Amino acid sequence: MTFADPLLVKAARGDPVKISLQPWEAFHPDGVIIFSDILTPLPAFGVPFDIEEVRGPVIQSPIYSEEGLKSLHPIDLEKLHFVGGNTAVLATYIVEGCTMRTYTTIKTMCHTAPHVLRAILCHLTPAISNYIVFQVESGAHCIQIFDSWGGQLPPDMWERWSRPRYAKIVSIVKNKCPQTPLVLYINGNGGLLERMKATGVDVIGLDWTVDMEDGRKRLAKEISVQGNVDPACLFSPLPALTEEIQRFVTKFYNQACMLNLTLAL
Repeated sequence: MTFADPLLVKAARGDPVKISLQPWEAFHPDGVIIFSDILTPLPAFGVPFDIEEVRGPVIQSPIYSEEGLKSLHPIDLEKLHFVGGNTAVLATYIVEGCTMRTYTTIKTMCHTAPHVLRAILCHLTPAISNYIVFQVESGAHCIQIFDSWGGQLPPDMWERWSRPRYAKIVSIVKNKCPQTPLVLYINGNGGLLERMKATGVDVIGLDWTVDMEDGRKRLAKEISVQGNVDPACLFSPLPALTEEIQRFVTKFYNQACMLNLTLAL
């Protein structure tokens, strides 16, 4: 697979891709996760991006100021072909402009230009809510809100900047699509579980660093959990992978738990 036409690049650009059908063709499961990159919605509300070979996704004109906010417009659903996106990760890319490791720019903006960051998040929240409704109306039976970087925020900062946006999205979607289950997954969410529950979602995804039994106790029984086999187990011998899956099934049989690889596979 060359970089000129890899499946992941197609996914990031919102093209229909074979990767979503690979598990169906191999195993014929009951359902299939539609795979796409999280940045797919950006061009639909005024933020074009490209994929570079070394840097990955790149936004040529990040938004740092009130002047930059003028490029944003209401989401154009006709420009969307695939799924992806959430407010926190999209806002981070819009501000940082590319993949980063320290998140310095957007964390600094929380203190130096909070009105600009608040405006970006307020723009993204209804856009993503409408996008989710669009996905449901197009046939999605369940929606997972995937936050790759939420665990990078201290709990108090996540509470201030992220939780209200997720709660608003959940409220809007549940009002229009009350029968559609909503899952919230945050990578590195060990310090956020109780706060995640307060968003109103139906299911919380645990990553592999959270003990499943401990997570179940912290969240109580009124909310379902999913997780949390370490994706690295796929590189283990089959007996080791089988043992990990059987451990989960034996321990959480007949509870409100869903087994998956932590990264939503």
